[in-house]
Amino acid sequence: MKTPKSFAQALAETHLPSVFNPYADCCSTYDRADAARVRRRNLVRCLDAAITARVDTIWIARDLGYRGGRRTGVPLTDEVHLGQAAALMGGIALDRATKGPVVAERTAAIVWSVLTRIGEPAVLWNIFPLHPHEADDPFSNRCHTRGEREATWPLLTALIAMIKPRRIVAIGRDAGMALNGLDITVEIVRHPSYGGQAEFISGVNHIYGVAADDDNRQTLELPFSGTQAAKGAAA
Repeated sequence: MKTPKSFAQALAETHLPSVFNPYADCCSTYDRADAARVRRRNLVRCLDAAITARVDTIWIARDLGYRGGRRTGVPLTDEVHLGQAAALMGGIALDRATKGPVVAERTAAIVWSVLTRIGEPAVLWNIFPLHPHEADDPFSNRCHTRGEREATWPLLTALIAMIKPRRIVAIGRDAGMALNGLDITVEIVRHPSYGGQAEFISGVNHIYGVAADDDNRQTLELPFSGTQAAKGAAA
């Protein structure tokens, strides 16, 4: 797992119960026929660009979400913000892997609003890099288990070895606790969901030395008009 391509292949070879692997699996309802390949390619392009640009920061949240990375292959990134992700990573090509309406994710919207304002690329990741869901509901989110974390932890350490970051920004307490003990600076910010948006923005601003912008915070209360699909439309 020394290159983005071999890393993506190792991800694709990981299979666990009640877990959707976007780099190997295909959703029969919402994915295009080549969806897994497209998502692997998106991830490889992001990692290649990050290595070339010597990106020194990884942002890590807890689990891959069903509205965001499950669909795009890019963690913390929904289909609405694929263009912004492509631009911030140097103008790479990132493609949709799904069919039907574009689906938005609120966490991704906040993350990308902040990243775009900062203007510095970061590698985005999750403690558990696949999408864990309830056994009877593939379009739901749940917290990964200890066993699932242990099964995929070598992927996280391989990513860190490949990127060689100067620091990690842990998004949320759970992510911060999971990363405790790494020999890298880990700075924890509040997760933007469940009322944590303002604290998340403030925390990231502090890490990057960016002045607060109250007007910018207000624009992040997104109505998602025309982009937010119902729960059943997320894959």
